[in-house]
Amino acid sequence: MPSANFVDVVIVGAGLSGIGSARHLQRDCPDRTFALLESRETLGGTWDLFRYPGIRSDSDMYTLGYTFKPWLDSKSLADGPSILRYLRETATETGVDKHIRYNHKVLSASWSSESSTWTVSVQRSDMDDVIEFECNFLMMCGGYYDYEQGHTPEFSGRDDFKGQVIHTQHWPESLDYKAKKVIVIGSGATAVTLVPELAKTAAQTIMLQRSPTYVASIPEQDSWSARLQGVLPASWVYRIVRWKRILLQIAVFNLSRKRPQVVKKLLLGQVREALGEGYDIKTHFTPNYDPWDQRLCAVPEGDLFTAIAEKRAEVVTDHVDYFTPTGIHLKSGRDLDADIIVLATGLTMRFIGGTTLIVDGAVVDPSTLYVYRGMMLSNIPNLVQVFGYTNASWTLKSDLTGQYVCRLLNYMRKTGTTMAVPKVASAGLEEEPMLDFSSGYILRAVEEFPKQGKKLPWRVYQNFIIDFISLRLRPLADTVLKFK
Repeated sequence: MPSANFVDVVIVGAGLSGIGSARHLQRDCPDRTFALLESRETLGGTWDLFRYPGIRSDSDMYTLGYTFKPWLDSKSLADGPSILRYLRETATETGVDKHIRYNHKVLSASWSSESSTWTVSVQRSDMDDVIEFECNFLMMCGGYYDYEQGHTPEFSGRDDFKGQVIHTQHWPESLDYKAKKVIVIGSGATAVTLVPELAKTAAQTIMLQRSPTYVASIPEQDSWSARLQGVLPASWVYRIVRWKRILLQIAVFNLSRKRPQVVKKLLLGQVREALGEGYDIKTHFTPNYDPWDQRLCAVPEGDLFTAIAEKRAEVVTDHVDYFTPTGIHLKSGRDLDADIIVLATGLTMRFIGGTTLIVDGAVVDPSTLYVYRGMMLSNIPNLVQVFGYTNASWTLKSDLTGQYVCRLLNYMRKTGTTMAVPKVASAGLEEEPMLDFSSGYILRAVEEFPKQGKKLPWRVYQNFIIDFISLRLRPLADTVLKFK
């Protein structure tokens, strides 16, 4: 095996989190060397992988954008290609792109306490070779789902269907759906994004769901941004609107938890206004859970509701019985015809991309670990997993995490220490799942992920203000994080 390449920090993943973390290292730890290992042939992560029509963010770009690079486009909910351009611009302007090693898929990471280093085993897909990197600190920025395959339920009779069946995670560039009958199976963010776009040219577009999701109509342009443009510098406008959005997100989430019926009434009232009193909102848009028990779906300017009101799209709430040669037979007895069936059936979650962790020769089971301050792992030295918010923009937490890592590295350099490890007591820590959402993709994999405790520093707070104080303002040293 070739000799290892040494850098101070290895960042795994050149998507939103990885590029942002690399930029923070450049600015705050200029004396550190680093490399970004990306398994694919290009940067962008989620925003390069998903290519289905109409792909967009369901988080506003004032909070999905970076702290160090203002989002200057007028659209608040941006389309996928625009976000990808933003990421490419960031990487090029900062020089981060020069540190990316493409076609480098991380297989395992092995820690040695003797040398205070990680040895990262990497599959070179462009050379069919395995190489190694060594580093003192490891940042896992590859997200939380399997890039190879999405969640695909088993459907009886699928092979009998004579048309095309595709998963949104692997959308064929050449797919022609114009004047075709299309059924989209799913009710989450992907489905509500895809349906209005397909409905522009398809002969028939049906969103087939087992149960409804809360859907909120969001203005395409932020009103504050529109008023402040031309009055204040663009960077000031970005910061002001960003903080407004942060506070609004926190307020809505907290109201949803404390007074769910109030939020439910507001959301369903919005749907009723868009679709009229005669529409069966109870069946198609009233979930059996409270708002923010699962992630809220956002649609710009109510485009999904417009497509339904104009009869270009239809929502069917039922269960698939089996596929037929010409479509789908439902358990209610109804038959739906289709030329194309799209599976918007969700993600397959994988903790740190399925990387095998080894500490001093022993393989670590992630499900036995606890999360320290939402990022480090109990008894695992010099490793951070970058995991964004489930109830707000991913980048809000990834930015805080990147800044925290820089503080930590500079503290270790100042104190002459080479190892930082959160130590959990063997008893007395009450545990809960790391993720407390009831979404299907989370429930399917929650047992494979680390756990959290009921209070700091083992609690994973879905709250930017709490994390800002904890990660930016409080001292690094505490009774849990041990330095050697």
